[in-house]
Amino acid sequence: MSQYPVKRPGDQGEVERAREQARTGFCGRTGFPCGQIEVHDPRIPSTAVALTLSSPSVSLSLGLAPRLGAVADDFDPVAHNRAAWDREVGNDNEWTRPVGPDVIARARAGSWSVVLIGYQPVPRDWFPAELAGAAVLCLASGGGQQCPVLAAAGASVTVFDNSPRQLGRDEEVAARDGLAIRTVLGDMRDLSVFPDASFDVVFHPVSNVFCPDIAPVWRESFRVLRPGGVLLAGFMNPDLFIFDVAALDRDELVVRYRLPFCSLDLPDAERRQYYGDGPVEYSHSLTAQLGGQLDAGFSLTHLVEAPHHADPTARYMPGYVATRAIKPRDTAKPR
Repeated sequence: MSQYPVKRPGDQGEVERAREQARTGFCGRTGFPCGQIEVHDPRIPSTAVALTLSSPSVSLSLGLAPRLGAVADDFDPVAHNRAAWDREVGNDNEWTRPVGPDVIARARAGSWSVVLIGYQPVPRDWFPAELAGAAVLCLASGGGQQCPVLAAAGASVTVFDNSPRQLGRDEEVAARDGLAIRTVLGDMRDLSVFPDASFDVVFHPVSNVFCPDIAPVWRESFRVLRPGGVLLAGFMNPDLFIFDVAALDRDELVVRYRLPFCSLDLPDAERRQYYGDGPVEYSHSLTAQLGGQLDAGFSLTHLVEAPHHADPTARYMPGYVATRAIKPRDTAKPR
């Protein structure tokens, strides 16, 4: 499985549109001037409340969509998302494109960076001071991008992912550039293939958006880390999922969906239109993301936010959160 939602709108060209909006003061393809929020509330007949802001326009509609999706009782999200991400490799999704030999050469020379959220490099001091020889688990992080860079920088890297073709991307880079990378296929919630205290770092970019239950992800990450080990995780701001999908593609923010969100809950026609046969996505609360790490036994040391790299919400709110957490060296006391 790769790192980021693939069927949310604003994918190709959204970054350039955002740059143009910042330069001109007009909003994307709609072309209306920036500066107002219009709040349309169906409970207030034929009225609109306008709030003046020094930012592009947003339309907030407070009619919340019901949960209407019809999904078979025996639906297997792991199997579905495995096949979906395999297809994304064939579709040339940007998070399935392996890094080039030049990136690997620079990493071997000591000049490297990787991302947990969007295009924002992870601070180097989040990693162990000495990466050479460190045992790193790249969790749900296939695609031939982050993991080969860490291997070229000297880490002993294992890539664990749900998609055989995404793992194949890492294997391609390893073969091309002479890197030692171990690849393992599986569900991010079940790391039983690894003994306790196997790794110094768990590197987990945005991917638990494709997982229905993330508490096991944090518990398993804690188990496989050595005392003093580091969990580096990226995840989605759950508030992104309240917005109407079609409106986002028009550069509008229309509040429609209740949280927690799952793309399976959409009406069938809408799900097919905007998600097609792509991966199923799940929002997870900050309680599940941050509280889940704490409940698993981690101590949080750092947290940063960043705008979504390809979404109109980037003008108003952070779309991603990245955290650094450690497994305490003294884990004798249960938390």
